[in-house]
Amino acid sequence: MTVAAPSGGHSPNPRTLLLGEVARATQRLADAGVPSPRFDAEELAAFVHGVRRGELHTVADADFDARYWEVVARREAREPLQHITGRAFFRFLELQVGPGVFVPRPETESVVGWAIDAVRAMDVVEPLIVDLCTGSGAIALALAQEVPRSRVHAVELDETALGWARKNVEGSRVVLHHGDALTALPELDGQVDLVISNPPYIPLTEWEYVAPEARDHDPQLALFSGEDGLDAIRGLERTAHRLLRPGGVVVVEHADTQGGQVPWLFTEERGWADAADHPDLNNRPRFATARRALP
Repeated sequence: MTVAAPSGGHSPNPRTLLLGEVARATQRLADAGVPSPRFDAEELAAFVHGVRRGELHTVADADFDARYWEVVARREAREPLQHITGRAFFRFLELQVGPGVFVPRPETESVVGWAIDAVRAMDVVEPLIVDLCTGSGAIALALAQEVPRSRVHAVELDETALGWARKNVEGSRVVLHHGDALTALPELDGQVDLVISNPPYIPLTEWEYVAPEARDHDPQLALFSGEDGLDAIRGLERTAHRLLRPGGVVVVEHADTQGGQVPWLFTEERGWADAADHPDLNNRPRFATARRALP
């Protein structure tokens, strides 16, 4: 794979070389099947040249950095954009990410938005929140930031992912725990106001259909969960019921193809009320919520 794309001639405008290279990179990424080729080409150009995406036109031709084509080649090979730049944006956060940790997705932002609204609607001065399968810490940090008086605990089993989470939560109010989400935090049983999770939910049978960025780079532990993809959520249903106070709320992300299945795991017989599904910004079923039934 080539990592150089020489431009022909000299531009009469001393600030158009980079924009032309971005256009070429966009076409290369599109040909490689990258879902957002223009955005990624611009983001990589901004990263290499130390400017914002909206400032690319300010980079003089003489300052063009040929390393741009090296990172374009990596993205062309479907290495995640966030692994190349080392950062991911989530709601109002900029997170450190890289190999070994799940890269937070835009669709999870609507999950967190619902959870924030639910917590704010509670008549609780200092709400107690638990984020299970925290990964990079994105969900926990967003809740801590946007619900200022909340007490947020985050749980992660994988040691590599935990390392990234530690970097991100440093200096925040999030308390990070190394442990299994299914047995975590027994000391908080019956006290938690909100349990939230973006667990693994891809069926093992869907492996070949997963985008290369996720399949080849995200940790398998964060992606796959049994033949139907619901094994982790079945376990989290019991954990959430154990942790929540009566009236407390659980929020669990799932695949858009699982919309008709997940709410049925939170039944009245198992101590739940108000189980429901909710759409993401593209109006696809994205997450389920339920309330622990009152005695």
